[in-house]
Amino acid sequence: MKIISRAEDFNPLGRRVCLALGVFDGVHLGHQQVIHQTISDARQHDGYAVVVTFDRHPNTVVRPDKAPRMIYPLAKRLRVMAELGLDAALVLPFDHALSQVSAEEFMGRLCRAWGQVYSVSVGAGFCFGYRRLGNLNLLKNLGQTYHFIVHGLAPVSLDSKTISSTLIRESILAGHLDRADQLLGRPYTLGGRVVQGDQLGRRLGIPTANLDVRDLVHPPKGVYAVQTAFRDRLYLAVLNIGDRPTIQHSDSVLRVEAHLLDFSGDLYGQELEVEFLARIRDEKRFASLDALQAQIQQDIAMAKNSV
Repeated sequence: MKIISRAEDFNPLGRRVCLALGVFDGVHLGHQQVIHQTISDARQHDGYAVVVTFDRHPNTVVRPDKAPRMIYPLAKRLRVMAELGLDAALVLPFDHALSQVSAEEFMGRLCRAWGQVYSVSVGAGFCFGYRRLGNLNLLKNLGQTYHFIVHGLAPVSLDSKTISSTLIRESILAGHLDRADQLLGRPYTLGGRVVQGDQLGRRLGIPTANLDVRDLVHPPKGVYAVQTAFRDRLYLAVLNIGDRPTIQHSDSVLRVEAHLLDFSGDLYGQELEVEFLARIRDEKRFASLDALQAQIQQDIAMAKNSV
């Protein structure tokens, strides 16, 4: 899948372009329906299937107080989209200037850049453009002007609840990870770049990889058995999410730290993604570092027993 940041950087060479529009956080079952429609149109009409999305949630610019933590970082969103079979992804940097562009001008730019846009697929409730004034009806009117057809896909439901990124975030925050798996259509994962920590784990003989997940939604604080893949090998790991109440420190930054079993090596700067297997226990304060070290060894034993 080709990834571009400007429409002009993709040349369809006279072939039709079929579009899917949206943020697609999580690329959940509802999003997949929209993307599959786009791919189906492209394959039937000898065209290209292209997703148009943003590098961040638009609310981070237009309503920062309402901006949600994301389910997936951008790189994960794009990997999942590529696996679905899209030909290209236009990832627009969402900034103040883009937030002022009307829905009419937004679609006009895409049509002028690519010539023959054959179809546009969106969720039925999708809104876009300045003040979110663009909706399904407006898209259909623009389709008459620019000669494209519009698919407004009805929401997908599971157990009588409409699948949405908001519902998935709520499930993750509540620790209902099996539910999140079902709504996503794949196992939920949490990932980020491994960054430098204070190396306490190394001093305890239990080195950990500290994941930068600042902008992502995450499960409740606690200790989990997880698994992660690194360089084509799968590792069992123990993951702690929390603020380490046993340790005296001045900051209140939440930490996500993974101890990979049977691993030795340097992970700094690497992207690491963990899949949750089981919750082991709540985070708690211990009387000493020795007591904490002993508990971590018990956590490791429980993680091994969970698989």
